[in-house]
Amino acid sequence: GAAGFGEVSLLPRRAEAGEPRRAFVLTFKGDIQASQVNALREEVTAVIRAADPGRGDECVVVLSSGGGTVTGYGLAAAQLSRLKAAGIKLVIQVEQVAASGGYMMACTADVLHASPFAVLGSIGVISEQPNVYERLKKEGIEFTTVTAGKYKRTLTPTKKIDPKDMAKSEADVKEILSLFKEFVGKNRPSLDIDNVATGETWFGEQAVEKGLCDALMTADDYLLKLADAGAEVFSIRYAPPPKAPSLAALSASAASAATSVGVEAGALGGLRGALGSWLLSGAAPQPQGPGYYVADPMAGAERADSGVGGVGVDEWPDW
Repeated sequence: GAAGFGEVSLLPRRAEAGEPRRAFVLTFKGDIQASQVNALREEVTAVIRAADPGRGDECVVVLSSGGGTVTGYGLAAAQLSRLKAAGIKLVIQVEQVAASGGYMMACTADVLHASPFAVLGSIGVISEQPNVYERLKKEGIEFTTVTAGKYKRTLTPTKKIDPKDMAKSEADVKEILSLFKEFVGKNRPSLDIDNVATGETWFGEQAVEKGLCDALMTADDYLLKLADAGAEVFSIRYAPPPKAPSLAALSASAASAATSVGVEAGALGGLRGALGSWLLSGAAPQPQGPGYYVADPMAGAERADSGVGGVGVDEWPDW
């Protein structure tokens, strides 16, 4: 079973001479907001602290995302770039899709693999919104917005479309695309960026031909290849700290505890007594910090006799 917080860490220490190299596996399944970046930053930090580039340690990211917000995926790509800046080899495995913002992340890899029917590309930018100005006008509704600054508000759902606003929005989108292309070009300099930055997507073999990825290989095959070569493979997953119970929950727990130990509620002296009863009953959880669950994919197989459990946890301070 999973070890609890405070258990001996299974996050490997830095390798010493003669020890096998290690591969740290992260999984990123992105949504529109790239909300998984909150866990990704913690996992990347853990790998940077534990990996030893001098021994050939590497980070493998199993990625699947169709893209989303510019800011969210820009940050996610920046987190992966931290690994390269630390000298850690970054291998990214695209199992199904790495499009738009997802490809922005994927292109940071030193080695980029894709499954045969994975979809890659969509290097482009989109901005869209409905406009209900005419309908509101028919209904006799006028929407007023007060702004300061020439371009503080351009296209909005309730404002009449102005050609000048449209031109400004188009210029903004083109500027974002320019930044996107520049980022991909720096990370994959051999790529003919103008040929692929069209918003199109390509399947595995076509993606290899276009230079969007390096080879066709599933994550399973690559991890088995590492294991067969003698590497230790660890899957890293960040576990956020447990939330502290609310005052209402404390009060309810206190009342229940008081009843269970046969203590008169009036004798507890209000909330202070109730909290005391709650603590004495053993209902109060001990303070715990966030941690990293570290699962060894080889446990139960090649490393079944190693004495290392399948799941552990490593404490980490709050940021």
